Amino acid sequence: MIGLFLVTHSSYGESLIQCACHVLNKRPPQILQLGIAVQDDPLDALPLARELLQLVDTGDGVLVMTDIYGATPSNLVMKLLEAGRIEGVAGVNLPMLLRALTYRDKDMATLVSRATSGGRDGVLNMLSR
Repeated sequence: MIGLFLVTHSSYGESLIQCACHVLNKRPPQILQLGIAVQDDPLDALPLARELLQLVDTGDGVLVMTDIYGATPSNLVMKLLEAGRIEGVAGVNLPMLLRALTYRDKDMATLVSRATSGGRDGVLNMLSR
């Protein structure tokens, strides 16, 4: 199973995980998060990020999800990525996380594709449905 690791601003990642636990009625295995606070130096957080990444990687790789591309958490994530083994996507939301949890028993390319489409498909104008 592919591990999941969220690196986000503040407590956003933990909030997403808690919401997923509510929807699924259990805490999924192999998922961790790292919240980056405004006062944190991202270079100081890098060793902890690498340690947490190893905890969720059981050999099938890890999908790292972050909130805003180009912001401090995503810049930290960029230092962790290894094509095919440690992949990253930005724009994490609850639909993306739930889709990732559903497809992480597949290969990495499928997981990345399904997670990004889940995040995108979860954003819609409710009055035009």
